[in-house]
Amino acid sequence: MTAEITLETIENARNRLAPRIRRTPQMALTLDNGQEVLAKLENLQISGSFKIRGALNTVLGLSQEELERGLVTASGGNHGMGVATAGAMTGTKTTIYLPESTPHSKVEKLRKIATEVIVEGAVWDDANALALAAAKEGKHYVHPFANASVIAGQGTVGIEIMEDAPDLDILLVAIGGGGLISGVASAVKAIKPDIKVIGVEAIGAPTLKTSLDAGKLTTLEKIETQAGTLAPRRSEEINFRIISHLVDDIVLVSDGEMKKGAEWLWQNVGLGVELSAAAAIAALQSGRFSPAASAKTGVIICGAGPDGFDLSGK
Repeated sequence: MTAEITLETIENARNRLAPRIRRTPQMALTLDNGQEVLAKLENLQISGSFKIRGALNTVLGLSQEELERGLVTASGGNHGMGVATAGAMTGTKTTIYLPESTPHSKVEKLRKIATEVIVEGAVWDDANALALAAAKEGKHYVHPFANASVIAGQGTVGIEIMEDAPDLDILLVAIGGGGLISGVASAVKAIKPDIKVIGVEAIGAPTLKTSLDAGKLTTLEKIETQAGTLAPRRSEEINFRIISHLVDDIVLVSDGEMKKGAEWLWQNVGLGVELSAAAAIAALQSGRFSPAASAKTGVIICGAGPDGFDLSGK
């Protein structure tokens, strides 16, 4: 446990959020390879993903003066929805910057909720530079993964998982910038220190694995994945410190493997999820991570979205 994020701060976030968000269910699944897994369905969360937890926890902690300045952020889609939803809940104006790779459906959905949506930049890092510039003009910037209150909010997922499945041995968590796994690992390791937390990144965006292998925070030269919510070129020090301390391993999956995982969830479970939400399932289905047969294994299905499956029937 690092000094920044304690179980107490996560529990405080849980108490703050509980009246305003859903306590999402966990579902027992049996994969085609016979692997049994317990899935935390954050795709059923308000705003469509776990991101509302961190965004709303942050917004609820702002002063009236900060709220009146308005909120600004950059997102691959889900964090933007979280901030826009938190803004709608509190009557706060929101400006969301999105990279050009954001699925059109998410852009249109955001435009119905946010005050202003700006699509510019090839990847998240480009959109984020514009959001930071807007923050210098007065708006309050809400970081998608490197803010302590955001991480604590995401950590509430971990508390719920351990309350519902205290005998869990392994938990697989998708990694983009690292906010979700930072919060979840902080929570579950504080509750059950011997649980194994396994991160899952896209082969084309191994942001944290590259940094861990190098022993320092690094910036990827390029991003080569369609999973936009797993695609920052660089994480931040707070996430790197937590992940290096608490995460047991990081495995990489391909876009094709995530696609198969998302299609399996749609065809067999009726869940419509984005590519990144199928990353943990993909790691198990592909054999990139193989838990012991006796281990009770959990995954987080982190967000809804149409980019992971095909409704056309082709």
